Amino acid sequence: MFQGDQLSVPVFPSNQEMDPVKICQEARTAAHRELCDTLLIDTAGRLHIDEELMTELCRIKDAVKPSDILLVADAMTGQDAVNIAESFNNTLDIGGVVLTKMDGDARGGAALSIKSITDKPIKFIGVGEKLGDLEPFHPDRMSSRILGMGDVLTMIEKAQAVVDEKEAAKLEKRIRKNEFTLEDFRDQMVQIRKMGSMSDLINMIPGMGKIKQLKNLEVDENEFIKIEAMINSMTSQERRRHTLIKGSRRKRIAKGSGTSIQDINNLLKNYTQVVKMMKKINKGGMRGISQGMLPF
Repeated sequence: MFQGDQLSVPVFPSNQEMDPVKICQEARTAAHRELCDTLLIDTAGRLHIDEELMTELCRIKDAVKPSDILLVADAMTGQDAVNIAESFNNTLDIGGVVLTKMDGDARGGAALSIKSITDKPIKFIGVGEKLGDLEPFHPDRMSSRILGMGDVLTMIEKAQAVVDEKEAAKLEKRIRKNEFTLEDFRDQMVQIRKMGSMSDLINMIPGMGKIKQLKNLEVDENEFIKIEAMINSMTSQERRRHTLIKGSRRKRIAKGSGTSIQDINNLLKNYTQVVKMMKKINKGGMRGISQGMLPF
């Protein structure tokens, strides 16, 4: 068996000349031989109106007798996804659905319709193209997002997956002492990027979707890469004392990071706004920034 390098799992080799049913049977035998406790059979994509390929799926089901059958559907296709789910369920009696591209269907219309038509659960959703972008589906969280109430639990889970508790405690102490540096600013940007797109994260915060300036906000993720490059081009002393960064230093940093002096100016402006906001939080909690503005 081959190895799926990115996931570090064994993969059964096959080619187009082999009979699909035989591939599945031999894959099951190989999985038993390798002492695998789970076998995933990923069949080729097909339309529900293609009778020959649908018959092939029935043959695979009869030969392998899988413990569960999941339909992978594209949430962006709307009513087509619902029709496909209904047809596949009638033919195969699926156990559930995996909905992809849910990051582009914030309203969740496809999820609601498929559940209503098939009476089968949405088990997983795809919210991106990376390996970690397949998530369990939580209907209560989806309903909260549909109603504009955010999805705090998912945001917390994403944060817990990327945040080191010891480093977070150290950062909290520095913030309380008003010692938040450009290094901290960069590190927080890196952590945020690991959690997903800024647009998705903003929509998870209750009430944010109702703020006029944030509706349909498109965040350029490349800006985070530029910020990281600019801060990495600074000396350690400059990262800790941003007031040192004057004219000649700004030119050097811009040249080293492949950006412009205006980009450096914008970075320092945003950073100082964040620092001011944190000082207000230290003084009066959230009330201290109730009249403030978002730093970017």
